[in-house]
Amino acid sequence: MFKKVLVANRGEIAIRIMRACKELNIKTVAIYSDTDEKALFTMYADEAVPLGSSLLAESYLNIEKIIAIAKELDVDAIHPGYGFLSENCKLGEECAKNGITLIGPRKEAIEAMGDKITSKQLMIEHGVPTVPGDKEPIVDIDVAKQKARQIGYPVIIKSSAGGGGIGMRTVYDEEELPRAIESTQNIAQSTFGDGTVYIEKYIEKPRHIEFQILADNYGNTVHVCDRECSIQRRHQKLFEEAPSPIMTEELRERMG
Repeated sequence: MFKKVLVANRGEIAIRIMRACKELNIKTVAIYSDTDEKALFTMYADEAVPLGSSLLAESYLNIEKIIAIAKELDVDAIHPGYGFLSENCKLGEECAKNGITLIGPRKEAIEAMGDKITSKQLMIEHGVPTVPGDKEPIVDIDVAKQKARQIGYPVIIKSSAGGGGIGMRTVYDEEELPRAIESTQNIAQSTFGDGTVYIEKYIEKPRHIEFQILADNYGNTVHVCDRECSIQRRHQKLFEEAPSPIMTEELRERMG
């Protein structure tokens, strides 16, 4: 059991992690930028250490500074919450180098699932149903047009990196396709530093159902039920409901 956990996040995310740690009698360390100096999560932790600048790159995304704080305070583990460094492979590498446990997925899992094209290829290899579409990046507009015809309009152009629906473009006919591809590539490059995009079928009026997966280092894996995430604005969830009201027990068992 850990004795002390550094929470590399802020706000309600940090408080929820700290609350769980308190229930397990684990001490917690908060880190905070200048902007968050008087935020509730800094007072909820057993210890709180300033990161300085309010710029994310110099505070909550500064791996070197976070590792240094963890070592100085003799922290056993770092919990990144979600967002920020939660899908950053380098944090895991630095934790391993310094004998600190990262509470989260292994580097291999982050690398496999952090890139949508790679993760889709992995799902197909393991027989998991996926949305119809191409499993290769778009490199030629004529090939993209051919793929779109095969898939059938409407299609959607997505960035392979990043998330949150950023840059996605729905295309209803071939005339719109080149402009949509260029737009998504530009946004992906400027936002994620990777302009790789791909094409797949646009599913109109879908139900967005998620299953939360929990696994440990010993091969034990469970899902902690489903949640309904269909009510969204600009591809961002407005609220979630668990369990989903449309799921039958048979479907829940089959999907989970």
